[in-house]
Amino acid sequence: MDKLDRFIKLAKAGEGTYGVVYKAKNKLTGKNVALKSIKLEKFYNKGEGVPATAIREITLLKGLRHSSIVELLDVMQSTDKLYLVFEYLDLDLKRYLDNTRYSMEKELVRSYMKQLVEALAYMHSHRILHRDLKPQNMLVDKEGHIKLADFGLSRSFSLPSKTYTHEVVTMWYRAPELLLGGKLYCTGIDIWSLGCIMAEMLMKRAIFPGDSEIDQLYRIFKILGTPSEEIWEGVSQYPDFKLSFPKWRPISLRELINFHDPEEEEFLKYMLIYDPSKRKTAKELLKMNYLKCAKLTSPELEAFPSEQNENSD
Repeated sequence: MDKLDRFIKLAKAGEGTYGVVYKAKNKLTGKNVALKSIKLEKFYNKGEGVPATAIREITLLKGLRHSSIVELLDVMQSTDKLYLVFEYLDLDLKRYLDNTRYSMEKELVRSYMKQLVEALAYMHSHRILHRDLKPQNMLVDKEGHIKLADFGLSRSFSLPSKTYTHEVVTMWYRAPELLLGGKLYCTGIDIWSLGCIMAEMLMKRAIFPGDSEIDQLYRIFKILGTPSEEIWEGVSQYPDFKLSFPKWRPISLRELINFHDPEEEEFLKYMLIYDPSKRKTAKELLKMNYLKCAKLTSPELEAFPSEQNENSD
């Protein structure tokens, strides 16, 4: 049996830059998998071979083993396509938030944050940055697990940091040092993105939904205040920093977010700090009281598609 013949495609689960993701079933095990299909012809036509993002994703995921990182089960190639076989989870966090009627239960937020911070601590200790954290790249299941996925923009880093492209991370979750043109960056960019995602879990909408880089910066400034050398040493040295930026005073996050307790508020604040050197690392966040009593919590099951609906797509 050809490796690919083992799988029956059940439904289209999503579409990305380089291909389509299907929900599929392994005929031998009866288990559902996510089958990511990448068309190679357009890359071969350009003389590129297999896309760099696919190679990067395969290389990084083959070396990662963590309960909160989606598992790459197999890699297969046909004449014109590359297939990545992943473990299957029911939904991404963005669709989960869109499908729920109520704000997320505080223990679910806490549980999700613990799992995500543990995954980042593991990645960062292996010198890997995700660089594209957003709710669409986090998968959830009905048991309460959440896993990081889509490692197409990830890369390993070395210390001292090399110059990397700052055109990474979807705009709404992009750290201010990237928006200001910084080319030297480290694990703090993932922590900032995670802070934006936690705020979104609590608000049920994005905290900084900018429509351009300058609009994105101004939305951050209007809430956290316009940064200065006093609060962020070296900020004026960034290529895109302007002394003519409008001066906004910071507002309390409590004006935007209905926090459940002071520990939740403190935890979020440590991720949304301007100066990346003062942002807590994933390892430091794990030691905070907020995560100490986190336990696996069931999500709202009505948010998940029924098997019947999925298979009729």
